[in-house]
Amino acid sequence: MNAPDKSDLTGSPDGSQFLTFLLQDEEYGLEILRVQEIKGYSKITPLPNTPREIKGVMNLRGTVVPIIDLRTRFGLREAEYTPFTVIIVVTVGAKIVGLVVDAVSDVLNVEAKEMVPTPDLGAGVDTSFLTGIARTGERLVSLLNVDRLVGNTPGPALTA
Repeated sequence: MNAPDKSDLTGSPDGSQFLTFLLQDEEYGLEILRVQEIKGYSKITPLPNTPREIKGVMNLRGTVVPIIDLRTRFGLREAEYTPFTVIIVVTVGAKIVGLVVDAVSDVLNVEAKEMVPTPDLGAGVDTSFLTGIARTGERLVSLLNVDRLVGNTPGPALTA
């Protein structure tokens, strides 16, 4: 009866809430307060001379939004988009960016004691876009830092 309610988006002083999603059978989380909306995959207008992970732009109620495919960004194998493929629209400072993911899972309440720092994987592995790992039961969820994730994406589409 006193368990946290996943529909309560106010959070708690000793924890955080994350929108979780899947990429190639792995679960990731984004701070729920950074998520503007979740949109079904729709037409993307490609842009020339952009990195592979930038799929193009879309018109979101009059705003041109750059779209990043997180599978490509993370170096995962490409997959066909399915009816479960969605675009998570997030805010990054004054910018709005769309992130293509395989599917959205749920809203996860993570208490501070369930978060652990990102393990040191050596000099050749870039984990700067991770804020840590959440342990909830048997699940491990990689928590993403949207500012670093999008800020590390080169190209003119994200500098405007």
